[in-house]
Amino acid sequence: MEIKKIRFIEPGNLPYRKSIKNLYVYDKYIRTPSTGLLTLTTIVKQYVNDTLMYSESISQILWGDVLDSDIIFIGFFTFAANRAYELAQYIRQNSNAILIFGGLHPTLNHEEACNYCDYVLLGEGDESVLEIIKAIESDNPVAINGIAYKKDDTIIVTPKRNPPKNIDTIPDYNLLYRFQKMVWHNTIWPQVHASRGCPHNCDYCALIHIFGRKVRTRTPENVVKDIRSTIDFYDSKHHRLAKVLWITDDNFFADREWAVSVLKAIIGSEIKYKFTIQARYEIGYDDEMLELLKQAGFIEIAMGIEFLEDEAFENYHKKSTYNDIIGSVKNIQKHGLRVRGLFIVGADNHAKGVGERLANFVIENNICGVLIQSMYFIPGTPVYETHKDKLIHTDWSKCVGNVVHYPENISPYDLQKEIIYASKKIYSLKRLLYALFKKRGIERILFIGEFFWQKSVRADLKKELPYLKKSTQESGLYGSK
Repeated sequence: MEIKKIRFIEPGNLPYRKSIKNLYVYDKYIRTPSTGLLTLTTIVKQYVNDTLMYSESISQILWGDVLDSDIIFIGFFTFAANRAYELAQYIRQNSNAILIFGGLHPTLNHEEACNYCDYVLLGEGDESVLEIIKAIESDNPVAINGIAYKKDDTIIVTPKRNPPKNIDTIPDYNLLYRFQKMVWHNTIWPQVHASRGCPHNCDYCALIHIFGRKVRTRTPENVVKDIRSTIDFYDSKHHRLAKVLWITDDNFFADREWAVSVLKAIIGSEIKYKFTIQARYEIGYDDEMLELLKQAGFIEIAMGIEFLEDEAFENYHKKSTYNDIIGSVKNIQKHGLRVRGLFIVGADNHAKGVGERLANFVIENNICGVLIQSMYFIPGTPVYETHKDKLIHTDWSKCVGNVVHYPENISPYDLQKEIIYASKKIYSLKRLLYALFKKRGIERILFIGEFFWQKSVRADLKKELPYLKKSTQESGLYGSK
């Protein structure tokens, strides 16, 4: 069988549609497309010329172009799993294409995913994506390692494969349908992923089950080349207000020597741009690294704070303490960098008041922005195994910050209200007016954007309150609440 046409699809939990909200609200009908799936599209393009990607983050799917493909790949995270299955059922009803899933959710939940596709690529697909195409051409698609599929009523998993060593592929953004026409939206951020893997063992983290604990890196020269390419694609034909590039590594600083070399390469490149990056609290105690970040053009660090209680850190094997966090935040700010806080609520020790405590911490410590999510549970993670009997449901589309389990010391309904309260206090009208009149430049732009984003998030959270109230009452776990 000769493979002549391949399409990649990224499902959207809320598929793209035209809306005025796309101008100022992220993650409603528009969001940054997947760099990972675009990387696989780029790799496949070198082998099959007629290769293209669609992302429901930025456009509708042109089914007239997709359905006559020989192979269709769909890659997705947990929150988009329901939509992925919906698209898969439509494709199976209207196309003879071989359907292959990949990504975090299908990898960790392949027994479920195999019901909707022909094959699941497990883990990273940089090497296996071409191998399975060639195996299909040879009429022996099950010959390769690292796939799962359903035969009769049995799920078969081929031997595990080693993760790819060469991860230097620079994604070709032109292979994503309508991307060039959409990047003028300030709600879409340039992204570069420079390394994979994390040596830590947090119970709620799913990514180590994809990337592993051994850190693998791209060469500094390759990272700089990718940064240049990404900036050029976003800015050469558009005037963007928020010119900030996000280094999306989950733990960029895990290999310190390499991280230093990348920052020095950025400095030496004389690229004049603003950057943001994710990090653990330890970065706040590394003065040399903080100074290099400042010199390279980084304006903020998105810190995975998660909790504010030592008990929660210990329970979920997050190696940090409250005092560690405080000291880190202060030293980062001392170096002229902003701190963004990534928080999780719904730990076993959380009770009423967790929202106010979180909001007060953010305001008092001048945290510049937040992402607040309730704990959610992806199959394959330790926290799923310990809490699967406490799940309210497995409606993956609700795993976007909503409460999805029965916490120990607070009802699902009350915990959802705590998240809403914290968001509203942090992004109050009073603080918006302060940002408008007192902040300048990118700080003002970011706060305004986040104000409307958080307002949209709260509206969605409120829609779930009646369901969570009913679930709380029916559970009988929280008295008369």
